Amino acid sequence: MELADAYAVVKWLHIGLGAVALGGFWGAGLSRKGGALHRRAGQAFALAMAGIIVTGVPMAGYALHRGHPVTAAFLAYLLVITATGVWSGWRAIADKRDVRAYTGPVFVALAALSFASGAAMLALGLAKGHPLPIGFSAIGLGIGASMLRKRRNRDALAARPRWWMIEHYNAMIGNGVAVHIAFLGIGLPRLLPMLGGATLQQLAWFGPVAVALAAKLWADRRWGAQHNAAKKESAQR
Repeated sequence: MELADAYAVVKWLHIGLGAVALGGFWGAGLSRKGGALHRRAGQAFALAMAGIIVTGVPMAGYALHRGHPVTAAFLAYLLVITATGVWSGWRAIADKRDVRAYTGPVFVALAALSFASGAAMLALGLAKGHPLPIGFSAIGLGIGASMLRKRRNRDALAARPRWWMIEHYNAMIGNGVAVHIAFLGIGLPRLLPMLGGATLQQLAWFGPVAVALAAKLWADRRWGAQHNAAKKESAQR
């Protein structure tokens, strides 16, 4: 099999897994939290995302092989921050009774890798004059710094009511950004070429980030209110 043919197989597998992930994301997001449908949709999403990460590695390698190092580096960066989000969303639930297990060696390694890759994207974007790596570098830098801070203050993290829920939804919001960027910025224009163009491409990349920030503010307000109420109740006892 020719390299281009092998790449085509991997690419279509990647796209198929993306469709499953998109369905799983909304299935979990719209279903009752903790219910059977929520868990099954979440499992389907996590498995599909794992497959996306695995198939993304040779796709980044193929971009490098074709002489597109910036594209290859950016794809590799997206794989890092996506893998971090998928792992965090999964382990936050699995380790909800043990914050030390959650913030263990894998957590620290992903935090350091996210921060380092974000810094690399910032340097690459500035060197090449590409706004996309510059803009998206903030995600890796922010994720890495936040995770390292949580590792240093994990006892304070454990003291927060339902800390694992907050970690889970933050990770899932980040995962949702990755899925929707791939769909809007890559998949949809290929299905509907009239949606191409530089402006729409920028909206496809940065639009999901803006929506995610709004969703995070809403979720933080909701869960933060419960956290503050619990602290106030505890102080009055």
